Amino acid sequence: MYIPTFDDVKTAHERIRPHIHKTPVLTSSYLNELTGAELFFKCENFQKAGAFKVRGASNAVFGLSDEDATNGVCTHSSGNHALSLSYAAGRRGIPCNVVMPRTAPQAKKDAVKGYGGIITECEPSTSSREAVFADVQAATGGNFVHPYNDPRVIAGQGTCSRELMEQTDGLDMVVAPIGGGGMVSGTCLTLSNIAPETQIIAAEPEQADDAYRSFKAGHIIADDAPVTIADGLKVPLKELTWHFVSNHVTDILTASEEEIIAAMKLTWQRMKIVMEASCAVPLATIIKNKDRFAGKRVGVIITGGNVDLDTLPWIKG
Repeated sequence: MYIPTFDDVKTAHERIRPHIHKTPVLTSSYLNELTGAELFFKCENFQKAGAFKVRGASNAVFGLSDEDATNGVCTHSSGNHALSLSYAAGRRGIPCNVVMPRTAPQAKKDAVKGYGGIITECEPSTSSREAVFADVQAATGGNFVHPYNDPRVIAGQGTCSRELMEQTDGLDMVVAPIGGGGMVSGTCLTLSNIAPETQIIAAEPEQADDAYRSFKAGHIIADDAPVTIADGLKVPLKELTWHFVSNHVTDILTASEEEIIAAMKLTWQRMKIVMEASCAVPLATIIKNKDRFAGKRVGVIITGGNVDLDTLPWIKG
């Protein structure tokens, strides 16, 4: 498998500029005081399609030759990659077929349809996703854009931390959530080239901690159907993302469901921004491990803001 380079990140950045926002970096004196660190939040919740994944999806879609784009694109995704690929495909005027778990947030399903994507539902497990997807790809002939185990996608995601480093005056650490590892891999790719002294910390739910266990074991351990409020972080690492995680990540920290929800609510209250539970995992791990981050300049990637407002986790049904 081709391993993308930083030249691929730079090429991706030029390719996708017309289709993405350069998202802002926000700070919070309250959260700085709470954690003892100086936190810089890269707000991809303000991104086109509401998530960082539009970077990698746009790079893949607009990098296709006209011939390869004939049958459109297809993928499987719990939500944000599906809607991001639908967005990019819609802008290029090609079809997009996506396989989504039936339990995916309705807000994300609605967004996919709004961008013109065609949804086929599957059971909420990796094995079901991949089996149903094989049928959809065979029927449509679309170009497969994997949610994270794709060099085009990783190169696109690497543009996020490139912007973050341009927008801040040096960082000691960057913390990002990890599921399949696309964002973390892009962060590794960029920072290992432009800021090798900056530590990369991945943050993961305790109830979907296969990346943490893989990191400790030295090989990929894949869970099929973990259950967590952080719906974007349920998928396992794959060969390409494992390459970056195993070579460049400093550590993987975990947070409980209660800690994730508390961090999500705290960010909504204090920063007045909408973010998903998956995006709250980095802050949850920073609050949990204050001594690790105290006195440091820390970039925190808020990966998306596509929230189902009717099912907020702190509202009791």
